[in-house]
Amino acid sequence: MPRLRPVRGFPAQMQNGTTMLGLSDVRQVSDRMVFAPMAAQGLLPLLNGEKSVPEIVAQFGQGLGIDHLQGFVAQLDNAGLLFGPTFDAMLGEMRADFDRSQNLPPAATAALTDSLVNQKLGQEATEEQKASEAPVALREALDHWMEKALEGEENNRFDRLPKAVMVPHIDYPRGWLNYGAVWGRFRGLNRPDRVVILGTNHFGMGTGVTACDKGYQTALGTCPVDAKLLAALKARLGSEAPKLLENRYDHEREHSIELQIPWIQHCLGADASGTFVPVLGILVHDPVVNNGESYDGKGLGFNPFVEALTAALGDVGGTTLIVSSADLSHVGPMFGDEQSLAGESPEVEQMRTQVLHHDRDMLNLFSENKPDELIAAMAWQQNPTRWCSVGNMVAALKIARPDKVQLVKYMAAMDPQGMGMVSSAGAVAF
Repeated sequence: MPRLRPVRGFPAQMQNGTTMLGLSDVRQVSDRMVFAPMAAQGLLPLLNGEKSVPEIVAQFGQGLGIDHLQGFVAQLDNAGLLFGPTFDAMLGEMRADFDRSQNLPPAATAALTDSLVNQKLGQEATEEQKASEAPVALREALDHWMEKALEGEENNRFDRLPKAVMVPHIDYPRGWLNYGAVWGRFRGLNRPDRVVILGTNHFGMGTGVTACDKGYQTALGTCPVDAKLLAALKARLGSEAPKLLENRYDHEREHSIELQIPWIQHCLGADASGTFVPVLGILVHDPVVNNGESYDGKGLGFNPFVEALTAALGDVGGTTLIVSSADLSHVGPMFGDEQSLAGESPEVEQMRTQVLHHDRDMLNLFSENKPDELIAAMAWQQNPTRWCSVGNMVAALKIARPDKVQLVKYMAAMDPQGMGMVSSAGAVAF
């Protein structure tokens, strides 16, 4: 009775020109993929753990044989896409790796640095070359993006440390303009005592606020976890504290925290001993859903978290930079829309314009420092363009309590085929 885990389906172009259905793990516990005929889309709902292989074959029909289905099930199981011993072993190994280290190793940033080193050398680099060249290549790329993002800007440096910033968590090649426009303005400032990074839980199992008790490594070094702030936060949460770290494994595959670390290390620098500023990474769920309670009512709710972290920051003292690691709209066929975004037809133009207007209206509420109005507007409109980071954006405003919020940059990145467009912005709060 095969039971399918949460999977992501996508069209995959094969070398022979045919288009297959690609299946991958939504939770990213497994990095393996399975490719099947597109007709398998109708088969997937039957893999619900309630039917045997012969029963599935009988219900599906269309000439499907038991041997064919058993082969497909075996592929899914081998890839960890079915619930069962294979997936349990993968999950156990991932969690064991997580628990063995004080710091999370680079994941999304490792792929980037490998690519940068290969480009610099003009060939596929060896592991030794990647290790030795990665720090220089990464710093050069960050400097280049900051220089281009701030080109022609009159006010290209902050005159004091902000209370909070919003930067994207989209990959650097698509989001460098907003990353560079914000982080580039930090150069020359005294660094804060800590950085709290509020991210988005894209793939994890947590249904509420989920913190990490690890530091973060990149090619540039390690930002240690702010253990003092984490302890103060747990103390303020009291009986709710166990919920904070219950799903800390979600951070193993989460990029929205990690992608801020190289910028923090490069732009804020290290102290005299060579230690980078400590960080606390926290994933914040969407308060538009379920009135801020966790999605299933069992996780840590939005309001108790905001109140506890605000109080904990007062307990530990010092200076804190809050980072809202946020992407905005996700539109196009790859996100469930029927309309492609490519071309210049009236329908396409209208759709793109609607997205831009919606982003502008919601960003106005953010820049006017109206977090409750932003939540209400998103709830009333039912988040039509799939903003993924309302939670960490609103939490940043409520915790930092700024006097002024200013939008720095806005952009939208779209693939050439118009299958998907993701928008993001850079903002600063004093």
